[in-house]
Amino acid sequence: MKVAALFALAALAEIGGAWLVWQGWREHRGLLWIAGGIVALGIYGFVATFQPDPNFGRILAAYGGVFVAGSLLWGVVVDRFRPDRFDVLGAVICLVGVAVIMYAPRGT
Repeated sequence: MKVAALFALAALAEIGGAWLVWQGWREHRGLLWIAGGIVALGIYGFVATFQPDPNFGRILAAYGGVFVAGSLLWGVVVDRFRPDRFDVLGAVICLVGVAVIMYAPRGT
């Protein structure tokens, strides 16, 4: 549960931060939105350090799959985006990859 919660928190900080920068710059909402995004992106940078696995590359690779699925979910909830079946299939494939990366039996 800790791994999943940390991935969810990382997704919220990174996707939310990027969205705030997008809104500030592209939607002309201003520098405060951009600054909020930069802060959220900075928080994202620390979240991965709390993962129990000590391998940075593994954590970041697995998080990539969470980011894909989380970005689509963010789009649905926040921007009223409607993913098609290929978006959903791609996200599921990415999440299967996350499970393989994080939970494959390894002889250490």
